Amino acid sequence: MEKFACKLCLFLLFSAPAFSQNQPPQSPQPASQTPPADQTTPPANAAGQSRDRSVIKPKPGAEAIKPKDYSDSTGYWHPFSREAKYIVMDQKNIWTSPFHTAKNQAKWWLIFGGATGALIATDKYFSRQVPHTGTINTIGTDVSYLGEAYTLLPIGAAMYFGGTAAHSDHFRETGLLTFEALADVTVLQLSLKSVFDRERPLEGSGNGEFEASTSPRYNSSFPSGHAIETFALASVVAHEYPHKRWVKFLAYGYAVGVVGARLAADKHFPGDVMAGGAIGWFVGDFVYGHRHNPALDKKPTLTERVLDHVRIGGMLQ
Repeated sequence: MEKFACKLCLFLLFSAPAFSQNQPPQSPQPASQTPPADQTTPPANAAGQSRDRSVIKPKPGAEAIKPKDYSDSTGYWHPFSREAKYIVMDQKNIWTSPFHTAKNQAKWWLIFGGATGALIATDKYFSRQVPHTGTINTIGTDVSYLGEAYTLLPIGAAMYFGGTAAHSDHFRETGLLTFEALADVTVLQLSLKSVFDRERPLEGSGNGEFEASTSPRYNSSFPSGHAIETFALASVVAHEYPHKRWVKFLAYGYAVGVVGARLAADKHFPGDVMAGGAIGWFVGDFVYGHRHNPALDKKPTLTERVLDHVRIGGMLQ
């Protein structure tokens, strides 16, 4: 049964980066042909900017922050009216992704699927070799609170409402996409946990057997909920500010710290956090690539003006 669960696990994980679809090639436009007068031609690199930043390059969808929602208009609350619909659409893309996977995504299947499979095969040996002390467990448990929903959601709210107060639509979008990504991975993790029902390290014989957890199925070990949620948030933030190395360092450092805490607290095996981190990152990449409004990249915001003057150690600018 464990072998069957591992194979199913890899199949579902493989589908994580497969949110993009094969796009039909566009016919080249003759050089002498000019676009109609009523057709707006996007500036160079503007329309494709978000796709260039996204690894899986999903088809651009409806934007999270539309022009009518800009903070200098009257659209402070308009984006929230679309969130439920967007999340439902995301779930459709996620769960049907094996049927419209682009061929160029196969490398991600091999990298993250192979890494997860290898870790699952060695999880029980790793768990027995790592020292377990009361101090390490306590620190791990305390740091784990940084990966709880009651911590991550306020971070997203601070970005959205802080951006609204500062008239920074880019920062508002970061907060809004954080909400969407967290909602998406919450549905994913609860579903996958219920399917795999894996034991946590301190359950049973410590081997991490599948379909054997004594906890409620939705609270089993695989994949790690803390990892999937913190990496989803970190992915969105890093994608929004790709040229700020220190922002990416802090975002991913936060996520890695939470993942390490879950291992230190004996709440997960390495395979659990690898799967959760990979799925969370790809969901963040998908949400950004699908919902980002490229026009916001051309608007200097208060946040960006502040970040332009922030340096940490010189190398992280």
